[in-house]
Amino acid sequence: MTDVAVLTPDPADPSYAGQWPGVLDRLAAALATAGIKARPTPWTDHVDSAHGLMDFPLVLPLIVWGYHRDHEAWMQACATWAEAGAPLANPAEVLRWNSDKRYLARLAEKGVAIPPTIWTDHASPAVVEAAFAATGAEQLIVKPTVSGGAWRTLKVAAGDLLEDVLADAPVGGAMIQPFLPTIATAGETSLLFFGGELSHVVNKRPGHADEFRIQVQYGGRYQRLDQAPEGALALAERTLAAIDEPLLYARIDMVPDADGQWLLMEAELIEPDFYLGAAPEAGARFGRAVADRLGL
Repeated sequence: MTDVAVLTPDPADPSYAGQWPGVLDRLAAALATAGIKARPTPWTDHVDSAHGLMDFPLVLPLIVWGYHRDHEAWMQACATWAEAGAPLANPAEVLRWNSDKRYLARLAEKGVAIPPTIWTDHASPAVVEAAFAATGAEQLIVKPTVSGGAWRTLKVAAGDLLEDVLADAPVGGAMIQPFLPTIATAGETSLLFFGGELSHVVNKRPGHADEFRIQVQYGGRYQRLDQAPEGALALAERTLAAIDEPLLYARIDMVPDADGQWLLMEAELIEPDFYLGAAPEAGARFGRAVADRLGL
């Protein structure tokens, strides 16, 4: 079998200890269908030197969970890997810029529809109050520009005592968007691409009426769809065309607004969950895409 490296979380970070081994098992099973063996290694072991990665024909950063907690080290690692020419998929430069959600503003400039967004260096009560006035929204979402898994993501309502609500607000760069009620009625839809081809579509909804986050740790419910909803594939393809970089995999997350227009929430190009639990048949498609990249 051909060995490839799979980058995993920092062993010193216990946050994901109970979750990532199961994800690794699913990835390993997917790769095994194509005669490829996954070799896990913590990404934090390769921040200052890519030497330990250079013997692999391919490095998959698919479980680098927690990189947002030490973004400076992550940026250093991406620079190290780029300089060494490490065989990253996706490319190290993509891993760098995709780690800061301000890339959404650049995609918007290229014609990709995103929710109305206010970018700020600090989500202070004054800034959030001004965002309510500027948007006319009754509820806002405040989240870090460098984040993962809804970390430090808040829903704020008009009339809230902002000093209290924002006690757990992002430290540093943040983005503020009107809350989209369609997250409850239509959910967030993810289109998964392997080797540039659409593999599968998964819809994700909050677990209960009072929740806005769709991650499994908050009770999110995932369902595979037989096809992309009307208009969703067009937005995903427009997003990938705007990125225009060689991507082995991509997950394009989107939500419809009240008028049914699809809006890009994230282009997940670093360590997206492929939702193989909801779409197990997709594992073999990912294995084939990796094999094709390796020329097997």
